[in-house]
Amino acid sequence: MEKILYESPDPAFRENIAEKLTRQFFMKLMDFHLTKIESGWVEGELLIEQKHLQQHYFVHGGVMATVADIVMGFSAYTLCRKGQGVVTADLKINYLLPATKGKILALGRVRKAGSKLFFCEAEIWAINGEERLLTNTAESLMSVVEI
Repeated sequence: MEKILYESPDPAFRENIAEKLTRQFFMKLMDFHLTKIESGWVEGELLIEQKHLQQHYFVHGGVMATVADIVMGFSAYTLCRKGQGVVTADLKINYLLPATKGKILALGRVRKAGSKLFFCEAEIWAINGEERLLTNTAESLMSVVEI
């Protein structure tokens, strides 16, 4: 997935996101961490543990949907003005392959930025040693809210 270059209207967007991450309780529970935050682009990683698996030892679909939602939401948040945030208005995820071990790399970007809505995309990759598999793609519509 290619990056699309945007200029954030808030020069302190990284600091604002770092502060918001202190209250991302479900993200912490999952042990999902953002590793790159750029204007319109966010990456995150999760080491696959037993707690992330469903009954067939695949990473649970809810985990995949959550990490996609997080990276898309924060990619949109990087383009918000001070005093604004985003909430998910719509989310679609495609399950292409199951992930079973190693780690998850989630990439999120803003596809189109608007004043009230952001159209976002995500890719989720399972990485195990040299093997990289695209397991999920996702799209979302993020709605701007005043905070």
